[in-house]
This record gives sequence, C-alpha cells and structure tokens, in this order.
Amino acid sequence: MSKRKKVFSGVFVISILVKHFGFLFVAQRGSHVKLRAGGKGGRTTIVPLHKELAPGTIKSILALAGVEKEEFMQKIEKT
Repeated sequence: MSKRKKVFSGVFVISILVKHFGFLFVAQRGSHVKLRAGGKGGRTTIVPLHKELAPGTIKSILALAGVEKEEFMQKIEKT
C-alpha cells in the first residue's frame, strides 16, 4: 500500500497557523492572504486560498513561517 498524502485547503492551513503558532492576519490581495507572526517584525508568510494546496506549496508556506512539518502535523492531529 502506498502512503496517501493529506490534502489541505488554504483556509485550514491559515486556521492552524493562527490558532497554534500565533500568526495574525495582515492583508488579503485577491486569493492570497498575508500572515505575520507576533505582530511587527515577525515572520511573514503568504497562503493562497485554494481548495487544495499542493504538497510543495505547503512546504514553502511552512518554511517561510519557520514551522517544522512534524510540529505542524502534530497540531493538526490535536485539532
């Protein structure tokens, strides 16, 4: 059996970053939302509001946010 990749929406990824990692909504331009960690001077990441985000897109979002993939997955399991 092959291991199935989980599919996440942009809204779901945003909710996890806001609830568990302290990111705040900064702005939205079209279908992209800008989030910043800890207010001014924190890390900034952009999340597209797509129904399904590609695994590489999620990896890039987490890298910009400074969040480890394992830590992100643990927070999802608790949700």
